[in-house]
Amino acid sequence: METSYLVQGLLTVRQYLNPADPEEAALQQDIQQLWEEVEWDWFTRGGQQVLYWHWSPNYNWDMNFQIRGYNECLITYFLAACSPTHSIPASVYHQGWARNGQIRNNNTYFGYNLPLGYAYGGPLFFAHYSFLGLDPRNLKDTYADYWTQNRNHTLINRAYCVANPLKKVGYSEQCWGLTASDNQQGYNAHAPDNDLGVISPTAALSSFPYTPAESMEALKFFYYQIGDRLWGQYGFYDAFNPTVGWYADSFLAIDQGPIVVMIENHRTAKLWQLFMSAPEVSVGAAKLGFTF
Repeated sequence: METSYLVQGLLTVRQYLNPADPEEAALQQDIQQLWEEVEWDWFTRGGQQVLYWHWSPNYNWDMNFQIRGYNECLITYFLAACSPTHSIPASVYHQGWARNGQIRNNNTYFGYNLPLGYAYGGPLFFAHYSFLGLDPRNLKDTYADYWTQNRNHTLINRAYCVANPLKKVGYSEQCWGLTASDNQQGYNAHAPDNDLGVISPTAALSSFPYTPAESMEALKFFYYQIGDRLWGQYGFYDAFNPTVGWYADSFLAIDQGPIVVMIENHRTAKLWQLFMSAPEVSVGAAKLGFTF
């Protein structure tokens, strides 16, 4: 999974570089080599109809963790299907990731239909990490319209915070966003069904493409109302819990990075356009039955 995030970024950069410039062309070749050497098919663990998350030369398959949806790993299966050298068949996507259709949800929460995944959508990073390059605006397959999935997931997350059934301090229309982040006890995947009172700025701010007005409200609240308790050298600190009076002093790259990328996708769609322009993307999408 972590490799797929790296490759998503590398392919985006490859598409940006100018092959007429010798230095940029050399970098494109290096990226191509890295991309082609990722052995996605190895992680089927001998041809099973699912990808596994971990393997190492020291511990082999000991963690024994299958990647099954719906979560942040759509990009892993997508890139595995796109690979020109170590591709997986479509059956691995449908049987492993989509669990033969069990990935579907189609229930309604706070008035919003959720096509896929857990009740209330799970932590909000599910709508971010796979979609830093993979453009969800017109992306569809047999299971979902991914713009509807991500926008409604975001609106459900916000609506939960507004409803605030556990009466956590500080939740409001301007102060919302539950996702994985640091908290006063360490780290956790915060979500409506795992509400520990922790608001993570990356949740609302990385959702700018889906909820621009609501995300801007949150940004202004975090900056102007909470201010220095939440703002540091590298932007917003990772999280805060006003119920217990805790404010992080940490910055996590996996939370900071999506804020920058998704704000730019909201502004210009630049990263989406670059990634989707890669010829391999069309090949993999066709194999898995995606349209965009």
